[in-house]
Amino acid sequence: MTVESVKPEAQIYAESELREPPVAGGGVPLLGHGWKLVRDPLAFMAGLRAHGDVVRLKLGPKTVYAVTTPELTGALALSTDFKIDGPLWESLEGLLGKEGVATANGPRHRRQRRTIQPAFRLDAIPGYGPIMEEEAHALTVRWRPGETIDCTSESFRVAVRIAARCLLRGDYMDERAERLCVALATVFRGMYRRMVIPAGPLYRLPLPPNRKFNRALADLHALVDEIVAERRASGQKPDDLLTALLEAKDENGEPIGEQEIHDQVVAILTPGSETVASTIMWLLQVLTEHPEHADRVAAEVESVTGGRPVAFEDVRALRYTNNVVVEAMRLRPAVWILTRRAVTDTELGGYRIPAGADIIYSPYAIQRDPQSYADNLRFDPDRWLPERAKEVPKYAMNPFSVGNRKCPSDHFSMAQLTLITAAVAAKYRFEQVSGSNDATRVGITLRPHNLLLKPVPR
Repeated sequence: MTVESVKPEAQIYAESELREPPVAGGGVPLLGHGWKLVRDPLAFMAGLRAHGDVVRLKLGPKTVYAVTTPELTGALALSTDFKIDGPLWESLEGLLGKEGVATANGPRHRRQRRTIQPAFRLDAIPGYGPIMEEEAHALTVRWRPGETIDCTSESFRVAVRIAARCLLRGDYMDERAERLCVALATVFRGMYRRMVIPAGPLYRLPLPPNRKFNRALADLHALVDEIVAERRASGQKPDDLLTALLEAKDENGEPIGEQEIHDQVVAILTPGSETVASTIMWLLQVLTEHPEHADRVAAEVESVTGGRPVAFEDVRALRYTNNVVVEAMRLRPAVWILTRRAVTDTELGGYRIPAGADIIYSPYAIQRDPQSYADNLRFDPDRWLPERAKEVPKYAMNPFSVGNRKCPSDHFSMAQLTLITAAVAAKYRFEQVSGSNDATRVGITLRPHNLLLKPVPR
């Protein structure tokens, strides 16, 4: 499955033709619609299209514009009238900082993408193949038949180790992956609350949840400082992303600052690991809930490999396995909500958008929309066969976004997700065990609450 990044044809509207977007119902005093985004955010966002293509919401005292159609989310992502900003990114700045590629705009963002892009070129990905293979098969070796797998811990461990070993050339121990796993779970939950209920002074009070959040955030940044300090002390300069950052120059030809290096490493390790780990958890849930699809993956692996361990070089041939990954990302996207900010008075779909307005949209809602997908809630990997994928509207499936904000690690992520899915499905079937809870846990990303599985050898 591929997604073309083609800009929609612009519709020209006269100023007199512009409309004010309708206001969504159900707001309450002080909190507005924020309480719904806390109580049942996925259902709330999925229901907004019934109210219009663009809908006004109240989050506390702020008016926010929600975009609900694939075409307009594509236009929003590709238009220069909107920039990366808004409630999501303001929340994430506490984690990512203001100087990393994820939150930067304009010339700085372009310069930073040029620095990191070589590590994610399509022709660079095979160089990571041996590490991806080693880590994927380490999962299957570490798991013991009949023992309980904590999927949260295991998914973070493999995601962090692949990112660290491929991009930072560090053979970091499991203890660091565990620290990152625990800290990210706390930080991302706290950031989501801060995004939907912007009650700044309350979050500065020394309450137990706030102290827990601050400790987790401090541990994340300490981990990054350890990684950078170790590299500097070693004097080594391997051909990796961290070396590129340590040798990068700013717009004036001077070395970039320590804070920017720190923020860039945070952006490499944390959001990428969080989203990949969340997707691995959902893939394990899919293989458990849909054994018929797990069996088809195992059969495809057998037909491609002839019974040997699956290798990176097999990934391109594992078409059905790739489609299982794509369908899992459609129904359970790790990144379920995104925000932008209008940089000028503008319009979107014939609706007036004032300068400075915050816009939100939900890939979760877009990718489950019955107007875009037949049998929209059914897990159906075959919908990504070439002849059927043509039926999906443009921009109704953009797991890595489009335009100049497209995730640079899309090929890197898809390769490891396909390889991990193939490796575990070829060796095991899975059963949920007592205490497991695969219901969706909503934070800035989506993941199962507490997925506990028992591997059963094939």
